[in-house]
Amino acid sequence: MAVEELFAPHTGLIPVERIHLSRSRNWYDRYHIALCASDAVAITTAVVATYMWRFGERLHVSVADTALPYVVVAASIALLWWLVLTARDTRARGVVGGGLEEYRRVINASLYAFAGIAIAAYLMGAEISRQFFLVLLPLGTFLVLFGRWASRQVLHRRRGMGGAFTPTIVVGATDAVRDVVRDLRRNGNAGYRPVAVALRQSESNTAIMASPEMADLPVIDLASIVRHVAEHRVRAVVVAPGLPGPVVRQLAWQLENSLVRLMFVPSLVDVAGPRMTVHQMQDLSLVSVDLPKYSGWNHALKRAFDLVFSIVALVLLTPVLVVVAVLVKSEDGGPVIFRQERIGANGEPFVIHKFRTMCVDAEARIDAMIVAAGGQALLFKVEDDPRITKIGKVLRKFSLDELPQFWTVLRGGMSIVGPRPQVAREVAEYSNAAQRRLLIKPGITGLWQVNGRSSLSVEDSIRFDLRYVENWSLIGDLTIILRTVRVVLHSSGAY
Repeated sequence: MAVEELFAPHTGLIPVERIHLSRSRNWYDRYHIALCASDAVAITTAVVATYMWRFGERLHVSVADTALPYVVVAASIALLWWLVLTARDTRARGVVGGGLEEYRRVINASLYAFAGIAIAAYLMGAEISRQFFLVLLPLGTFLVLFGRWASRQVLHRRRGMGGAFTPTIVVGATDAVRDVVRDLRRNGNAGYRPVAVALRQSESNTAIMASPEMADLPVIDLASIVRHVAEHRVRAVVVAPGLPGPVVRQLAWQLENSLVRLMFVPSLVDVAGPRMTVHQMQDLSLVSVDLPKYSGWNHALKRAFDLVFSIVALVLLTPVLVVVAVLVKSEDGGPVIFRQERIGANGEPFVIHKFRTMCVDAEARIDAMIVAAGGQALLFKVEDDPRITKIGKVLRKFSLDELPQFWTVLRGGMSIVGPRPQVAREVAEYSNAAQRRLLIKPGITGLWQVNGRSSLSVEDSIRFDLRYVENWSLIGDLTIILRTVRVVLHSSGAY
């Protein structure tokens, strides 16, 4: 097929006409200034607090047998640290506001800064003790990270109210564009708001265009993207799979002198960035993908983390466990703990423990309810399930019914973070792809928990579980745990 046939209604490749957008203050400019100020305040606070703790009221520091005012030394350390944060692109537009990369860069930049400060102090003969650095590094890094987190919460709140977003055009094959638009809207905190799409004519699909994700978006032809960018102040163009190379190249030429970010969605579905490495050859770029690891040191570390986290959680939550147990028992006199066999890693069964939230004969009624709902046993759940007790509704709303699962984690059947634990009738309906959920232990929480909980469709629940199985990491687990706290407190998607 000729390239000019790929896009409608115009024919031909894009005219090579570059655009120049005027520079105006947008959300990122203001956010960048706020981060610069936040970092400066955090670093200054850490330097002052550490100095006062270590040196008290001394006003001078000896450097190369010269008494320098403390203010000069402190300002030098703070300025160098702040400059390294800038040089290491910790405030770059592509990393701030979401994800772990921003935090990772802050930590790395802080380590670089302190390596430089320590070397300079040694070479200049500065009489600054190691204790000063051992306290200042973690304290300052924590304060900078806290400032970044607080700034991010303000940004997310603004985005939740419809502000601080980046107008975005999505280009590519119809089904790929639909998936990208859906993911951008689902991850609203990332700040990319689709305002239009450009589709391949040969793959245009009326049903897809009428879907909720696409129905409200204007469809433009590729030749008018430049005009649309200028008229609607678009700041990002996302290229989904399905766009021919020559068209992508000309699109890049047109946008290269503008303020528009050109981004690409890899055709490697659900492969996280840390697993991909770009190998540059003379005339070719190759992307290698590390294979997922399901055993070895990383999993031993994950198990150790599970044990420590579960023990601490059970100790701290003992009063809550006692109160919930009394409430469950007092409602109908039935058992406090619900035990059920689930299928775990490698298809091995295990017994899960939860506070009972349903009537005593709930399991006896499940088959009839599945038939009444159409016979779909996989991830079967009913909103306003009549079997749920009054206390059970409250427990489920805030996930308190899942607290006894920490005991299941201690026994080795589950992990803190992992795929959703499934019963045998659900596993029996697994596709070949869904079987990969059984490669690791199921979790108390997971990507499914922080991306919709019970309101997710079967397809999305499986997709999130597979994404976790393929890309899990200990840092990712910590992030999911923090996100779980927020989701539970808002009680969204639970029933």
